[in-house]
Amino acid sequence: MTTATAVAAAPAGRRAPKRVLPGFGLSLGYTLFYLSIIVLIPLSALIFKTFTLTWDQFWAAISAPRVMASYRLTFGASFIAALVNLVFGLLIAWVLVRYKFPGKKIVDALVDLPFALPTAVAGISLTALLAGNGWVGSILEPMGIQLAFKPVGIVIALIFIGLPFVVRTVQPVLEEAATCLGATRLQTFTKVILPSITPALLTGFAMAFARAVGEYGSVIFIAGNMPMVSEITPLIIIGKLEQYDYAGATAVAVVMLVISFILLLIINALQAWQRRHAGAPA
Repeated sequence: MTTATAVAAAPAGRRAPKRVLPGFGLSLGYTLFYLSIIVLIPLSALIFKTFTLTWDQFWAAISAPRVMASYRLTFGASFIAALVNLVFGLLIAWVLVRYKFPGKKIVDALVDLPFALPTAVAGISLTALLAGNGWVGSILEPMGIQLAFKPVGIVIALIFIGLPFVVRTVQPVLEEAATCLGATRLQTFTKVILPSITPALLTGFAMAFARAVGEYGSVIFIAGNMPMVSEITPLIIIGKLEQYDYAGATAVAVVMLVISFILLLIINALQAWQRRHAGAPA
């Protein structure tokens, strides 16, 4: 029976179900069009601008000692901040899911504060708090501990802006596993809960790391911006733009883009491996 015959033979009262969303072709077209405007075209412009440099000029722009020092600081501080958020973000999400206590809604709302707070305001607030004349800095600096205008201050700022990504990624998964949270044995946590939340933990880590790598506003005030000591790569890019060295700025930006993309691919591969491992039969 042909398709036309089958349609003709169908009862008159029955109609093919209507799709709530457009078909695959139309949806794919809109998706590619939107991604091209928002993502692909700007990234292509970045790469094409870099092609105006010769290889020697490109290498000189991305391998200058000052730029290399900014790479080490930016990616190193971002990695440390993401690791700290991985641990304490899990702890905060665990407490919010597991326990009931007075002021829980306030604590839950405070987790989202870095999302709503302008990054410049966060940077100014942290600087005022940690500087030598601030509430915390005035106590620590007489003991020889300086946080503001040092790399450690950058790590603190990146921890602040990255914490919500881990908490909000892990929290829903912990809520799904809430039936297991009543167990007190360590083996239950390591064998049941931890495997189920590891993909979410890796996702939160990746998001916090990627957010920290490109952060500018909350870091610029507390960093001190001393070349070879506390100068982040985004500031290097801004400096080159202010000097009208657009090709040099895009060259450094391309390096950051490539490294971040590779790291995210690695983390996504680890997530896929973890999901397959968790779903494999014992």
